[in-house]
Amino acid sequence: MKKDDDGFNARAEELLERYAGLVYRLAFARTRSREGAEDVFQEVFLRLVAKRPQLENEEHEKAWFCRVTINCANSYWRNPFRRRTQPLEDTGELTAPPPEEGNELDACLDRLSPELRVVVHLYYYEGYSTPEIAGLLGKKESAVRMRLMRARRQLRDFLEEGGNSCV
Repeated sequence: MKKDDDGFNARAEELLERYAGLVYRLAFARTRSREGAEDVFQEVFLRLVAKRPQLENEEHEKAWFCRVTINCANSYWRNPFRRRTQPLEDTGELTAPPPEEGNELDACLDRLSPELRVVVHLYYYEGYSTPEIAGLLGKKESAVRMRLMRARRQLRDFLEEGGNSCV
């Protein structure tokens, strides 16, 4: 193994420790499943090792991880394997797990479209501003503000419908 590889491997491990939580939370917000988030998480860090991007500073690192996570999550949904369906009659009896106490907001977030959910996650959970989110998603700032407004309105409506409307 070359000396460069040792330096990069140590750097990759450092980046993994620093951004693992961000990547997983963002992947989960986009896929809404543990399995999907784990697949996206793994793909993001495989791309880090394969591409070896030159990340200049912490802000650039965070933006790179967010952008790659969003791209991988989008690819996850486009995967033809995920599009395979089978008639509901063939699946047998399906039951939803019981909702956790005090988890009404998460249940309402699940009802949002993935496009709205990712903007809410980046804004409220990761602390990005609307111009930063626009840059990460490749959208206009006005489109991000519109998505945030729609998400807030939908969440408010979901919560006003009644206590069990989201679960």
